[in-house]
Amino acid sequence: MDRKAVQVGLGGSIPAGTSPAEPETREFLNRDLSWLEFNRRVLHEALDPRTPLLERLRFLGIFTSNLDEFFMKRVGGLKRQMATNLGAPTPEAEAMGQIRAAVLPMMRQQSVAYLREIKPALADNGIALLGWRELTDSERDQATAFFRANVFPVLTPLAVDPGIPFPFISNLSTSLGVVLHHPESHENLFARVKVPEVLPKWLRVGDTSAGAPMRFVSLLELIRHNLQDLFPDMAIADVMTFRVTRNADIERDEEDADDLLELMEEEVKQRRFAKVVRLEVSAEANPWMLDFLTRELEMTPDDIYETQSEIDFDDLRMIAELNVPGLRYEPWTPIVPPVLADEDADMFSIIHSGDVLVHLPYESYSASVERFIRTAAADPKVLAIKMTVYRTGEHSAIIPSLIRAAEAGKQVVCLVELKARFDEERNIHIASALEKAGVHVVYGIVGLKTHSKSILVVRQDLDGIRSYVHLGTGNYHPQTAKLYTDLGLFTCDPDIAHDAIELFHYLTGRSLKRDYRKLLVAPVNMKDRFLAMIEREIEHQKAGRPAQILAKMNSLEDRKVCRALYRASQAGVPIDLIVRGFCTLRPGVPGMSENIRVQSVIGRYLEHSRIFYFRNGAAADLDGEFFIGSADWMYRNLQARVEAIAPVQRRPLRQRLWEILQIMLHDRRSAWDMHPDGSYAQRTPRDASEELGTQQTFMVMARQAAATVLQGK
Repeated sequence: MDRKAVQVGLGGSIPAGTSPAEPETREFLNRDLSWLEFNRRVLHEALDPRTPLLERLRFLGIFTSNLDEFFMKRVGGLKRQMATNLGAPTPEAEAMGQIRAAVLPMMRQQSVAYLREIKPALADNGIALLGWRELTDSERDQATAFFRANVFPVLTPLAVDPGIPFPFISNLSTSLGVVLHHPESHENLFARVKVPEVLPKWLRVGDTSAGAPMRFVSLLELIRHNLQDLFPDMAIADVMTFRVTRNADIERDEEDADDLLELMEEEVKQRRFAKVVRLEVSAEANPWMLDFLTRELEMTPDDIYETQSEIDFDDLRMIAELNVPGLRYEPWTPIVPPVLADEDADMFSIIHSGDVLVHLPYESYSASVERFIRTAAADPKVLAIKMTVYRTGEHSAIIPSLIRAAEAGKQVVCLVELKARFDEERNIHIASALEKAGVHVVYGIVGLKTHSKSILVVRQDLDGIRSYVHLGTGNYHPQTAKLYTDLGLFTCDPDIAHDAIELFHYLTGRSLKRDYRKLLVAPVNMKDRFLAMIEREIEHQKAGRPAQILAKMNSLEDRKVCRALYRASQAGVPIDLIVRGFCTLRPGVPGMSENIRVQSVIGRYLEHSRIFYFRNGAAADLDGEFFIGSADWMYRNLQARVEAIAPVQRRPLRQRLWEILQIMLHDRRSAWDMHPDGSYAQRTPRDASEELGTQQTFMVMARQAAATVLQGK
């Protein structure tokens, strides 16, 4: 395929990667460096002039947020492992050096793009992000008045001296470090001022009328240049911005826990005080203050990351969300799935007449998933509702529906996964609210996270009791349903329904059932079934029958699956993998994986759906086997989580999945091709017809489908 001259990878000054537990080999790439390559592709969306200007700003923040989570989880885990080796040379220490070598150039690239391209372009479009000295006198007076009325009362300056210990620095909080001198001494004294998280990060100044140029100063600048109000009569010798990142990879012992809810509540508390794994500082940091912070936070020089511009680009979110036509993506309103267009039709009758497939965010989550739960809660014929909750939003309509169903006397069971990282507090709150309403709440299986996206509704139909099932690739989360691409299958297929019943028995009753009729369930049978299907393609290829594997997922690293794919490639099976995030498999290696192609699609929405296709000797494409579900081909998904993958059986739905895969495989706007060394090259459109890209194409198709429905009315 033609490749654009944008080539990003692990070469140059970045050394060859090694995995902390499994050193890089001819077979496999380093997981963490591969993940950083994914974040490099995210950063590229901010660098790409084809991305609308405010969206470029938003991608700078996404890059930062991604990196924050990476340091909390992956670097935190590496440091915890290193601490057990008492300073001896380890693969983890080597990996830390490689991570730093990969991250620093990207941070520089982020700052350069912001300072030299994005910020000036914003000013050219009437959005000025100003430093204190760039304000007019009247604007400084306005900002100072705002500071004294709204910011000054909230601030809490914390000085350090023999009577006041070093203050606790919360995770990902931005602070100003201040070097103070007493009027009668030149001895350095340290003080910390936390930038309040409860206040807007940018203040508009000057003329705020509609149509006037928008001029902003940051809250950080506002505090920095009014510090004397906090330290009257003290001399401010220097000021430095800094931010700490704490370890979120905390060990837990579920086996000995009497109450998982109490264990998770305690873990959330412990995480606040976990060890610092990264210190970010502003450019030209004060040497004395940097040394002081390094000692107090128990850091090393390699844990310090200097930024040339913003210390937290996610603070620019309020600017990125400004409603300026032409500087943002065209607004998108998900369409009602055509099969569900009749709001008065009984949803259970629709599903009974044929399985329904919904593609988010092109189609509406509210008109499909929320309608399903809402209908089940209100329907007097519904006897029971069971569902899993991994992540959901603060304003989810599903939780009130479950509560209403329980209050109406229905049997309602909700498995709330307390171990969903960074959503533990919200899930604890949801679990408590559900329990108070009479919902049977369970917290999953010890040692496993429940990641399956499953709803089971048991209904008394005219011809007997029937179970209706929703199995999806994404969380039951109204906000991410607008930002992530996901798929959901509604079905009352007796075999899938029976399997769903057994799945919930497994989750709530610790069933040891090993055989399922149609579902692939992890950690029970999923991995074995996937491996068997790959081996089956090998046998088809050897026998001269049609063989092919297509798979779309978030990440790929399970070594048994990768080795099975290598064997399939060596047998001649054509394999196309669409892997958004990290991929430790090496494609295109002669003699090992020359028949494997890996691509990544990065765009407006986070590619989150999982689709698996096996040709299985079929003469026609659509006669192969299609599956969707919640699991990636990762060890944790296949062995350490409860996951569910469902077959998609109706031919029109298989046609939709085939279409999704083919559009993505032929994308020349948003797709990147992976090379054997782990680097990626972005494709380039050959003509105007290829400029749309995957996600824009799906939006066009969704509009056309909606228009067809309207014309038919």
